[in-house]
Amino acid sequence: MLVLLPPSETKSDGGSGPPLDLDTLSFPELSPVRERLVSALVTLAGDVPASLAALGLTERQSGEVARNAALRESATRPALERYTGVLYDALDVAGLSRAERRRADARLAVASALFGVVRAGDPIPAYRLSGGSTLPGLGGLRALWQEALGKTLSTVDEVVLDLRSGPYANLAAIPHAVTVRVVSADRRLAISHFNKAHKGRLAAALVRAPREPGSVRSVVRVAAAAGLRLEPTGPRTLDLVV
Repeated sequence: MLVLLPPSETKSDGGSGPPLDLDTLSFPELSPVRERLVSALVTLAGDVPASLAALGLTERQSGEVARNAALRESATRPALERYTGVLYDALDVAGLSRAERRRADARLAVASALFGVVRAGDPIPAYRLSGGSTLPGLGGLRALWQEALGKTLSTVDEVVLDLRSGPYANLAAIPHAVTVRVVSADRRLAISHFNKAHKGRLAAALVRAPREPGSVRSVVRVAAAAGLRLEPTGPRTLDLVV
């Protein structure tokens, strides 16, 4: 199975891996778009005010522009260790056993405005680019990613559990994916507070399952065994009830 996680605005610093090599990333057919975006961000970083405006940042966040300027030279680390925040805290990468980490590398992927999608173990540098960004000379990211990323994701020959947030789901549709919505138990309304934490717990449960879930029914069983209430609401939709 492929569990597609949303990224995070925050990224960890540093790393021990070599500089970015697009040829080492999963889904190499996305390299042409990745190269265009990396080049655009590095060039844009030469104009700090323009970068801040395009990326929706404040002057206090100018360090993010410096990260983009160094995209081709800075150290890398596995994607699952690069992204930080509530979802990744709940996933608790550091607490995974070696076997669980191997399963995480095989089962998890992260949506990315810069790279389209990366596997959990793919080595990437720290960067700043959001799904809703518009870059000078390139425009909105949906127009850049929709065809290539949509083709890649639509041909994944396994169960795809789509946990992406709105701006990243908007970059490309996955017709055969099973989407997950986090809802309240009382009124069955979608919730934003702690949404990411619950998705992180679900991803952790799927990584810790020794046998890979190969169907929606088995995903629901794995979730239940971890104390999570996951209910089908349609052929390709699930509600995570909290």
